[in-house]
Amino acid sequence: MENDGDKGHLATTSVEGEILSRQQSEASCYATEDEEELAIQLGPKVSIKEHLEKDKDDESLRKWKEQLLGNVDADAVNETKEPDVKILSLTITSSGRPDIVLSIPESGNPKGLWFTLKEGSKYHLKFSIKVSNDIVCGLKYTNTVWKAGLKVDSSKEMLGTFSPQGEPYLHEMPEETTPSGMFARGSYSARSKFLDDDNKCYLEINYTFDIQKQWSK
Repeated sequence: MENDGDKGHLATTSVEGEILSRQQSEASCYATEDEEELAIQLGPKVSIKEHLEKDKDDESLRKWKEQLLGNVDADAVNETKEPDVKILSLTITSSGRPDIVLSIPESGNPKGLWFTLKEGSKYHLKFSIKVSNDIVCGLKYTNTVWKAGLKVDSSKEMLGTFSPQGEPYLHEMPEETTPSGMFARGSYSARSKFLDDDNKCYLEINYTFDIQKQWSK
């Protein structure tokens, strides 16, 4: 039989548990965008050579790894280095007009107005991505846009996993449509990031762009 002291202890434990549970629940309601993703405990880093050697007797796995890694010479790769990911350029494509090709400055901060989009137009963003040294896993693109100091758009797109190769990858984003109307026109500021599944940031671009009645000449 439980004595009164035990009951008091159980009651206190129950109340503390409810308070803790409520605090955790309330805290989750106020999580920021950067805290939305849970930290994942990853295993030890595996080199390209180890990837190829592991499960080499499983033909289906071996073919999948060869498809992922392409023609990479594992012996020629410096296994002590982390993946080196460089975003070489951004291209804006829209049907019926010339592409806008924008080189990425090393600082990640283009000076002045970077580009102008026509209101109500459909377009794609296309990135040229160079990967060296090792596989980069779960590369993703995030973009946040402000107008007159107010956040008007926030997006995230998973780009995928890339193995090192001599030629850059070309990754085209889904089609988007610029807003239209008097209130949509004007100047915007934006911040784009490229991160892997460890949330390591390879590039952060801070820039400004316009939406106007016509494309820039």
